[in-house]
Amino acid sequence: MTVLNPRFPEDAVEVGRIHGAWGVKGWLKIQPFSSDPQALFSSKRWFLKPPDSTAQVPAQRWPDLLRVVQAREHGDGVVAQVQDVVERDAAEALRGGRLFISRASFPTAGLDEYYWVDLIGLSVSNRAGEMLGDVVGLIDTGAHSVLRVRPRDAAPQATPEQVERLIPFVAAYIDSVDLPARQIVADWGLDY
Repeated sequence: MTVLNPRFPEDAVEVGRIHGAWGVKGWLKIQPFSSDPQALFSSKRWFLKPPDSTAQVPAQRWPDLLRVVQAREHGDGVVAQVQDVVERDAAEALRGGRLFISRASFPTAGLDEYYWVDLIGLSVSNRAGEMLGDVVGLIDTGAHSVLRVRPRDAAPQATPEQVERLIPFVAAYIDSVDLPARQIVADWGLDY
């Protein structure tokens, strides 16, 4: 049974994009935003939004929900078979589609592991209690992640290069992460 107009989850997180068709039987080629695409595998319901530019396919032709039959890693991406997409042209028509999954369906993170989406917006202070700013994003360096911290008093027109602090998200610099309190404590000075 197909659900018409399924409710888009309030806690939806964009987890990848459709890069086109894979094979001739309607499979989708997905580029996940994470190097570990477990969030894609944790849900059989992928919510879909058209790309920012819908010139190639009118927005009214985009399904709101994709029901996953099967999905697996393939190279540096994911391939998936979804209900109601049974031929290459139908899969190709979804190229550029933005995939969202409810945050509640993500696998539980391990001890001292965090999803980036949970870190963005947390305030960061140092051991002396001085406010460094708020996490506005992260950078993946391959070896580890780096917090992008923007001071709260930064001028709105200031560029990231002018005001952001980049703090390696490793135990040597991060003392604690308290998700319920929305706070990170770092071994980092105001003048770094």
